[in-house]
Amino acid sequence: MPITAKLSRRFYEQSGDELANELVDWFNSVDATYRSDLERLNELNFARFDAKLEQRLAQMDAKWELRFAQLDASFEKRLVTGLASLRSDLIRWMFAFWTGTLLALAGFLYAMLRGRP
Repeated sequence: MPITAKLSRRFYEQSGDELANELVDWFNSVDATYRSDLERLNELNFARFDAKLEQRLAQMDAKWELRFAQLDASFEKRLVTGLASLRSDLIRWMFAFWTGTLLALAGFLYAMLRGRP
């Protein structure tokens, strides 16, 4: 939106309408040129900013993906280790239980066969 330059009436009277209007047109032309240059510069700067932002977001996304993968691997390793430990503990307890049960049963059968209640 161009801003029309206004000059004083006295300037118009001293230099004439034609020269004053030409000067006003020149000011408006310079203003339009500066505005278009500024707009183009702002668009270029925004495009650079947008590209850098996209690049940084991609880097952060890759970094978070790596961290989540590491966390997932660590969690999976702990889970597997924990389950293996639980399995070995369970097998030990089952062996102890069944061994004790079989010994008690053998003792009971031995006592029954010998005639002792």
